[in-house]
Amino acid sequence: MGERVNKGVWVEIHSILLAAGERAGTLPEDTQRLPLEMRVKGFLTAEAGLGDEVEVETVTGRRLRGRLAVVNPAYSHSFGAPLSQLSAIGGEVRALLRKAGA
Repeated sequence: MGERVNKGVWVEIHSILLAAGERAGTLPEDTQRLPLEMRVKGFLTAEAGLGDEVEVETVTGRRLRGRLAVVNPAYSHSFGAPLSQLSAIGGEVRALLRKAGA
């Protein structure tokens, strides 16, 4: 028996919403060949083990079901590297606002 995860722990669930053959025919061919997947982070509503079908409650209060995939998942996305063209805009906008009396 695998490690049990307690109710209330921050987890990520995964589920297949549409199989590859069920996707819209208007999608690009390479997209149609893949399933539509859902990955959601939330708080486990009952004790479970990795791979179990579980329910989570998201921070917005939604309750969703899927397979328990990750315990204490991190956010790994970013907004990418800063764009040099945008670096000075904040100061320029503040100067324009001061000049306009705003």
